[in-house]
Amino acid sequence: AQFSSFTSGEDGISYEEGIDRYLAPLATLPIPTLAVIDGMAVGGGLAIASCCDFRISTPDARFGVPIAKTLGNCLSSGNVAWLVAHLGVNIVKRMLLLAELVTAPELLKQGYLLATYPAEALEHEANQLADRLMQLAPITQKSSKQTLARLIKNNLPDCNDLIRECYDSEDFQNGVAAFLDGKPPIWTGK
Repeated sequence: AQFSSFTSGEDGISYEEGIDRYLAPLATLPIPTLAVIDGMAVGGGLAIASCCDFRISTPDARFGVPIAKTLGNCLSSGNVAWLVAHLGVNIVKRMLLLAELVTAPELLKQGYLLATYPAEALEHEANQLADRLMQLAPITQKSSKQTLARLIKNNLPDCNDLIRECYDSEDFQNGVAAFLDGKPPIWTGK
């Protein structure tokens, strides 16, 4: 509903910069982090899970960013770069361009997920992994984690023109209205 108040592409740029500022502390937290997914990690949920160092889920979990089917907005270059670094360009293309939700077994095979467990075992397995991580050298973990984060974020292109165009479009306005009305959007390319 917050998108209803957007009046220009500048609102989209501000929004995406805010998302990047929100995610950065989690991505650069100086300790290892773990996302536990039971169900779906979609949109912001996928971004948060991707900022974590390790992910475990139920076998039936699904992951994606179906904005090409729902709202018609876009992501910042930083957000896309982070997803590509963790999921690979081909999976991110499927999520963004085809609006696909990708299954846990595929992401386990690809390496995005560390493991899958039945829902009733998730908490126990998360605690086991946390215990394992706590036994290791914290300064080494911090240095390694923050080096990886800096490599991913280094030399990002300025994509504000693309964000501005997307959030300033009639398609975005129509997508938000349709989403709020529970109807499928009609895309015009304008």
